[in-house]
Amino acid sequence: MNLTPIDPRTMLSATKPTLDPARQKERSLDDLRQYTREFEAIYINEMFKAMRKTIPDGGLIEKNMSTEIYEEAIDLELARSASAGRGIGLGEAMFEQLRQLI
Repeated sequence: MNLTPIDPRTMLSATKPTLDPARQKERSLDDLRQYTREFEAIYINEMFKAMRKTIPDGGLIEKNMSTEIYEEAIDLELARSASAGRGIGLGEAMFEQLRQLI
């Protein structure tokens, strides 16, 4: 029985299409912009958490587990919307510094 040898390089090239360098760099920059925006959203969310801790308990609504979950969800969505577009500038500054490494 005559077996044909399989070259792993041909298998990899058949399963993973290669992009031209310009398109690959553009895709990397798009990914980097998305990651820096996500980091900015996480940073803003942590800032909101720290700000909420400064508010004393009490008031009209009693604080329990459900209100904490609701507040965390609202803070997360506010952080995401605040980081969309230009945001507070942290994500954009990170992007400008890191894009030179790509």
